[in-house]
Amino acid sequence: MQTFNLEENGLRALNEALQAQSHQTNETAWEIVKPRGSHAIAVGLDAPIDVTVNGSTGYYCAGMNKQATITVKGNVGPGVAENMMSGTVIVEGDASQYAGATGHGGLLVIKGNASSRCGISMKGIDIVVQGNIGHMSAFMAQRGNLVVCGDAGDALGDSIYEAHLFVRGSVKSLGADCIEKEMRPEHIATLTDLLERAGMDAKPEEFKRYGSARKLYNFDIDNAY
Repeated sequence: MQTFNLEENGLRALNEALQAQSHQTNETAWEIVKPRGSHAIAVGLDAPIDVTVNGSTGYYCAGMNKQATITVKGNVGPGVAENMMSGTVIVEGDASQYAGATGHGGLLVIKGNASSRCGISMKGIDIVVQGNIGHMSAFMAQRGNLVVCGDAGDALGDSIYEAHLFVRGSVKSLGADCIEKEMRPEHIATLTDLLERAGMDAKPEEFKRYGSARKLYNFDIDNAY
């Protein structure tokens, strides 16, 4: 395992070293120590490597991730796994605002709570939150799955397109054009797979599914002012 002391060696050197890895690398395991809440740790990775951050991070940790598995043993600031393409990002603590924003693929697991706008404009990413999520989560979500084992705040799924939202707990309120939908066998299968991959022991039958009523797809003159 490669151990990188972020306090001593700096963020630029860290990201340059991680971004230089490829499929042919034999340096597949990395440990980052003394992150001390630094921003933009392990961004833009594009190799099947394992990165463990021992401590909490600032904003945009693991942004634009491709292929890598990144584990944060602490909390993360705003925008973790922003614009993620593939791979896996695991947060063992809580996540601040807009976790997984605009994510196109991969799996984001948050073992604590997520703040507001979790999964905003998600475009194919799968997000599993063991705790609760804040208001305006999955705003304008287009594709992918958001699984919440706890409760959801106000305006869940506001202006949602075709993403699937699964919530086990209560939902404070639904956003515009978001409704509760039937949980069919294919959704149970998807949810079962996601919970297993995220290491959650919740039962799929305990969840409700929410999605788009599809009333905002076309312009309605009655809504014009």
